[in-house]
Amino acid sequence: MTPKGQIFRVALLQLRPTGTAEGNRQKGMEACRRARQMGADLALFPEMWSCGYQIPEDLCALQGMAISCGDDFVGSFGALAAELDMAIGITLLEAWQPLPRNTLCLFDRHGRQVLTYAKVHTCDFGEECRLTPGDDFYVAALDTACGDMQVGAMICYDREFPESARILMLKGAEILLVPNACPMEINRLSQLRGRAYENMVGIATCNYPKGQPDCNGHSSAFDGVAYLPDMEGSRDTCICEAGEEEGIWVAEFDLARLRDYRAREVHGNAFRRPWKYGLLTDEQIAPPFIRAENRKIR
Repeated sequence: MTPKGQIFRVALLQLRPTGTAEGNRQKGMEACRRARQMGADLALFPEMWSCGYQIPEDLCALQGMAISCGDDFVGSFGALAAELDMAIGITLLEAWQPLPRNTLCLFDRHGRQVLTYAKVHTCDFGEECRLTPGDDFYVAALDTACGDMQVGAMICYDREFPESARILMLKGAEILLVPNACPMEINRLSQLRGRAYENMVGIATCNYPKGQPDCNGHSSAFDGVAYLPDMEGSRDTCICEAGEEEGIWVAEFDLARLRDYRAREVHGNAFRRPWKYGLLTDEQIAPPFIRAENRKIR
């Protein structure tokens, strides 16, 4: 019998930006309050909420839009997290040298900043060539009403690389937070489903709604639990999928069931053979294929 357990609720804030940082701050704070009223333990924003995922071609304008993780915009969500007793994952165009970063700051329910993650796999084939990639993947302990849990983060295009979720799983992540800004169709949703299945992790993805350029909603959550002892065959691991419209959706992750599943199933790190995988990181044998013409800035 699967243990009944602690339910961890993630609110996916599928919001349309207002056009200004202050407008986004006010709208975001109101959405967090609504998410808490809906029972959320954590509220997650779409990618680069501080600027509504705007990346100007002019580098001076780009730097002018960037803010630090210590900016009042970010700090107001830390204070709100403590006020609401709810974790908040706020996203921003982060001031950095030589170019800004695409960043998530995670505050726990006490208002402490426990995780800062900058997108590693920037979309260098497009306007994100004007951003600085992050340098690693990180996992943090998050104090929740369900007890401590391990949380990691990817951002949008990171999803395309199995290594992102695999590294986070190896570092102990149980839930992955994925801010997003792109069309979420069957193949991208299938990638998230696959990352959750193969690593036995929960994945919560928050996208912008239809109406935001190149976005269509469909924020989603997969709990990563494909098989239950008392169930024949496999189950659908999708526990939440939003429509295209603006709104807030709450995904419920059963942590006790996930942990029991990870302790007995054969995926994740159970039967890996890492000594066979040297080619994956040997750039002399298999150099990364990055089209030179797309490296417009860096």
